[in-house]
Amino acid sequence: MKKSILFVDDERSVLQGLQRSLRGQRKEWEMVFVDSGKEALKRVNETDFDAIVTDMRMPGINGAELLGVLAADRPELVRIILSGHSDEELIMQSAGTAHQFLTKPCDVDTLKETLNRAFALKRFLGNGQLHFLVTGMTSLPSIPKIYQEIMTKLRSPETSLYEIGEIIGKDPAMTAKILQLVNSAFFGLGRHVSDSKEAATLLGLDVLKALVLSIGIFSQFNQKRVKDPAFSIESLLDHSLAVARLAQRIAQAEGADKVVADDCFLAGILHDIGMLILEQNFSSSYVKVRTLEKEQDMDLCLAEEEVFDTTHGAVGAYLLGLWALPDSVVEAVAFHHQPGLSSYNCFCPLSAVHVADVLIHQTGLSGGMFPKEAKEVDREFLARVGVLDRLDTWEKLQPEENEA
Repeated sequence: MKKSILFVDDERSVLQGLQRSLRGQRKEWEMVFVDSGKEALKRVNETDFDAIVTDMRMPGINGAELLGVLAADRPELVRIILSGHSDEELIMQSAGTAHQFLTKPCDVDTLKETLNRAFALKRFLGNGQLHFLVTGMTSLPSIPKIYQEIMTKLRSPETSLYEIGEIIGKDPAMTAKILQLVNSAFFGLGRHVSDSKEAATLLGLDVLKALVLSIGIFSQFNQKRVKDPAFSIESLLDHSLAVARLAQRIAQAEGADKVVADDCFLAGILHDIGMLILEQNFSSSYVKVRTLEKEQDMDLCLAEEEVFDTTHGAVGAYLLGLWALPDSVVEAVAFHHQPGLSSYNCFCPLSAVHVADVLIHQTGLSGGMFPKEAKEVDREFLARVGVLDRLDTWEKLQPEENEA
C-alpha cells in the first residue's frame, strides 16, 4: 500500500523542485503539494496522510503552528520540518511537535531515507495495536527543547563543549539533575563537579547529550498519574543509568570504538522508556501486567503482550525511531528483553544492553523498584554473536552495591 505524504512550502519553486526530484517515488508514495498552512489543514481533514514535510517560515499559519495543531489532532502523523539555517527560533518553538528536522537545501536522497526510515518503523507495530496505542496516548513525550537547542547549535563546527555547557546551564532543573548524576558513584569521576560547563568537558558530548535527552524525557512525566504504588519514575531513571553505565563498560571491555560505547550508554539509559510511556498513559492496564508477572510468574514481555498486544521495548523503539536516533540504539531498545528476535550476528549495543539489564536486575541495583528476579541472559543469542565466552568477564564489571 502506498504511503501518503503532504509537502507544505509557501515558495512555489521549492514545491516544484520537490515534485521533480521525487518523481521516481510515485510508485511508492502518494504525494500532495500545497503552498500554505491553511491549505495543509484542509487537506489533512480530507486525506489520511502518513507524513507531513513542512517549511517553517510561511505567511499566515507557520510551520510551528501547523505542527502544533497536527500533534494534537493527528498524533500518529510523522511530522518533519524542512528548514533553513536562519529558522532556529521557530525550530525551538516546534521542538515538542516535530519528529525530525532537516536543513535546506536538503538532497533528495536524505529526504527519501528519512521518510522511508520513519515508515519502516511499522515493523514495530505488529498487528497495529501499537499504532492504536500511540494514537490514543495523551502523554507521549516530545523531544526536550534543550536537547533540540544543543543539536541545532552543533550544526556549527565551531561549537565547543563549553558552549554546550552554557546552554544546559540556562535550565536550572536540568543542570541540578545532571550535576546530581555526574557527582554520583555511577560516573566515578573522583572529583566534585560544580557546574554544567565542567560536566560537559569531563563527560564528553555524546554522554552529555544522552543525559540531557533522558532527563528531559523523564521530567515530562508525572508520578501522580501512576496507579501502581511500586512504580517510581525516579527509580526507573536510577535503574536506566545503572544499565547505561554497565553497557558502556561492556563495550569498552570489548574494545569498541567511542561511537559504539556511547551508543551503548544512550540505548541503556533509554531502554525502558516504553515502560514509562505505558505506565503514564495506561496505568490501570499496566497494573494488570504487574499482576500477571507476580501472581502467574509470567515473563514481563509476555504479560505486556497479553494486556497490550505489544511490549514496552516496541513502544520505546517506535518513539526513538521517529526521533531519528541511530538504528543500533532503536533496535537495542526494541529487543533488549528478546535479543534473539534481532538479526545481529556480531557484538552491538543490543548485546551490551541486554546483558547489562539482566545483570543489574540480578544484583537488585534498580532503585528498589524491581525485585531480584531470576532473569537469565539469552545464551543462544550471545553464542550467535560470538561473545558467550565473555559473559564471566562482563559480570565482573558490575557496580558494587554501594555504587548504586
